[in-house]
Amino acid sequence: MSQPPPPPNQPPQQPGFGPPQEPSEPQTPPAPATPPTPPAQPPQQPPAGPDLNKAPQPQPGYGYPQAPGTPPPAAPPTPPQGPGYGYPQQQQQQPPAGYGYPAQQPGPYGQPGPYGQPQQPGPYGQQPPYGYAQPTVPMQAQAGQPGGGRKVNAQVAIIVSAVVAIALIVGGGVWYANSSGKDDDKQTTAEGGDTKGGEGDGKEGGSGDGGATTGEAEEKAPAATGSKVLFQVPSPKVPKGVTTISIAGSWLTDSVYAKSGLSEITGYDRKSGTKKWTLDLPGPVCAATPHVTEDNKTAIVHKPAMPSKTDPQACTEVAVVDLAAGSKVWTKTAKSGTMPVSFNNVTIGGGTVAAGSTSGGAAWDLATGDERWAPKTSDSCYDAGYGGGAKLVAVRKCGSYDQRQLHIQNVDPKTGDVLAEYKMDEGIEYAAVVSTDPLVVAADVGDSAGDGSGISDFFSIDNKTGKLRARLSAPGDEFAARCDAIYKVENCTGVTVGNDRLYIATEEHDSGGDSYSQTNEVVAFDLATGKQTGQRADAGENYEIFPLRMDGPDVIAYKRPPYDKGGQVVSIDGESFKETILMENPSTEAVRDVESRMSPDYSEIQFGQGGLYMSSVYASDFTSREKEYSVIAFGTE
Repeated sequence: MSQPPPPPNQPPQQPGFGPPQEPSEPQTPPAPATPPTPPAQPPQQPPAGPDLNKAPQPQPGYGYPQAPGTPPPAAPPTPPQGPGYGYPQQQQQQPPAGYGYPAQQPGPYGQPGPYGQPQQPGPYGQQPPYGYAQPTVPMQAQAGQPGGGRKVNAQVAIIVSAVVAIALIVGGGVWYANSSGKDDDKQTTAEGGDTKGGEGDGKEGGSGDGGATTGEAEEKAPAATGSKVLFQVPSPKVPKGVTTISIAGSWLTDSVYAKSGLSEITGYDRKSGTKKWTLDLPGPVCAATPHVTEDNKTAIVHKPAMPSKTDPQACTEVAVVDLAAGSKVWTKTAKSGTMPVSFNNVTIGGGTVAAGSTSGGAAWDLATGDERWAPKTSDSCYDAGYGGGAKLVAVRKCGSYDQRQLHIQNVDPKTGDVLAEYKMDEGIEYAAVVSTDPLVVAADVGDSAGDGSGISDFFSIDNKTGKLRARLSAPGDEFAARCDAIYKVENCTGVTVGNDRLYIATEEHDSGGDSYSQTNEVVAFDLATGKQTGQRADAGENYEIFPLRMDGPDVIAYKRPPYDKGGQVVSIDGESFKETILMENPSTEAVRDVESRMSPDYSEIQFGQGGLYMSSVYASDFTSREKEYSVIAFGTE
């Protein structure tokens, strides 16, 4: 399929207006009937992964703005459906999924975002017709070819839904069928498969959330690391005429695993899966922060009503949810001039709830809902989004479309006053906040990542002075972290921050030797120098490792398994990098089939107190299976 049209030389002055584009339907890749047979002669092996000891190299053209009319690069390839990671690979072409979570929004002037992403509504809620999708899917490179972006592997391939992920229009027309915690729903094919023989409480905020390293590690290896399936939640049925629906958002507390649906949030008992409460919402959840306060509060953005073909609704409602009680604390809205603001993201930091958009940012007192600031129509810049946690950091956009400059601001959460500011070079269009303390942001400089990950470089910034501490080069063909920097701002996977270091997954590569196996590693960068520390945690043959979060000084990571084994959760010692297995999931086929569909790139993974909770961020009608699951939970005795 052809690339999206290049941005015009003179963009319109107002963002997001104009009629929605006609959608196109993605194609569902066929599953191979039998695994392919490896060739008699092994193919030439690509390079065995990144140079894990080299210092970052400066890139030509750093920070230089792209010339108007330069088309964005292609979206990354999506693996074909297959029997699972570690099986012999099959070369075939399939339509790829977009990077990161399953939908992106257009540029601030209604132009397509980078990486060939499907478009989403403008700042005032213009959207495609109810239930439609808008994928942009260039042809994928052949599996197994070195270079050219993220490598294809058969484990990710089993997730047919990743193809559909790019078609998801967050905030578009969707529908949710009640998931059930009843006993009959627990008698599923993946139930009862025992193996033989972060925030621990949800406060760290999930995958990609960094923060300062404090205290000791809480997660300890149990006497028996083999896990069993605790419960599963059936995926909601998609009604006729609706392709995909958003079900993003999940949180952990000491006693509850909470999962958002379209127009509700349900709290499940962490061990049994029994419904403890259900919070009904008037409309779908558009965005959710991974952060949870000490008293179990979190924040979401939702629509004021269910969308329809004629009225798609905008994401105007910002709410605080009590995850212990299963209730709303308050709901607020904001205006830019006379127009209601449709928010793209929300976070919590310093006792403040802050939400960003192409119309600017707004903030409220977490406890009372009192307004702390709102967009000003006189501003020449706007707060596109915020990173939360230990501090509150704004990603502020200034300048015209072809002379954009991002200001990374450590702000006073009570007043919004700028405490420190770092101005990125012109031409860097988007940035994501990986951690607020220490302050680390990710960006794709000059659209050079080339793999749709949204990352070519990380920037370590002193949040007291606003000065750049170090720039960390992380080429997209070597490192596997991904950030949805276009609008979600703090949505990153495959990376975490602690010990004044950045821990990041490398891309998959051949294990070496004569085998056809693949693997990857987690490596560390020093945030003061920008150089790799030499520390390295190997995934192991045919496993793929993803850092999830910090646990005191240690790193919690998930290992995606080969086709014939269950996944693992490991703790990586922050200094020695020694790995300790915390959990190993059942290897029975029925369990593997559900787990393998929860790709770390396109799913939400929470681990704490010996429980692993994996959930989809969408439901789709692109399936031939009789029963799909939006949640699968594992636990050790």
